[in-house]
Amino acid sequence: MNASGIERDFTFNSGMSLSIREGDITRITVDVIVNAANRHLKHGGGVAGAISRRGGSAIQQESNNWIRQHGTIDENHPAHTGGGNLPCKYVVHTAGPVWGEGDEDRKLSRAITSSLEMAEKLKAHSLSMPAISTGIFGFPVERAAGIFMQTVNNFCTRAKNKYVNHILIVLFDRNTLNVFVKAFDSFSWGQNPS
Repeated sequence: MNASGIERDFTFNSGMSLSIREGDITRITVDVIVNAANRHLKHGGGVAGAISRRGGSAIQQESNNWIRQHGTIDENHPAHTGGGNLPCKYVVHTAGPVWGEGDEDRKLSRAITSSLEMAEKLKAHSLSMPAISTGIFGFPVERAAGIFMQTVNNFCTRAKNKYVNHILIVLFDRNTLNVFVKAFDSFSWGQNPS
C-alpha cells in the first residue's frame, strides 16, 4: 500500500475521481459515508453496526424516524441521516440485494447509483462506500467488484454532477481489496457507457 493508503486511483475527464483503499470507513473524513443497510434501517451487524456504534445513537434514532415518515428503503430509494460522531456530514443508507433473491446484479447497480445520486442531492463533494451486499448479504465479491467498476464509470462519464467529485471505495479486509484492485486493473476506465 502506498503512503496515502490509496491502492488505486483514476481521474475522469470530468475531473471526478475514484479511489480504492483498505481501511475503516468510519474513520475516513468525507462529506458522505454510504452505509450498507437493511431495508428496515436496523443497524445491528456488519458495516451498518460499525457505522451505528461509531456514529452514536443519533444515527439509529434518525433512521427510526425515517422509517416512520417514509417507510422501508430499497435499492432505488436510500435514506439519509446526519453523521452523528462520524467524520462526515451525512450517512446515506442503501439496501443492496441479498444473494439469491433474484435480479441481484441490477439491484446492486441501482443501490450504488442511487447512493451517488443522493450524495449529489445533499451537495456532497466526497463520499466513501463499502462493498455493498458482499458481507452478510452474500453477494459474491468478484461479481460485485465488476458491477462497482461499471456503475461508477457510468455515473462519472454520464452524469452532469455539480457537487460529487470524489468517490472512495473503502474495503475493510485485504482479500476484498485484492479482488477490487484486480477488477479495477482490468476495467477500461473513462469509456462512455453503452
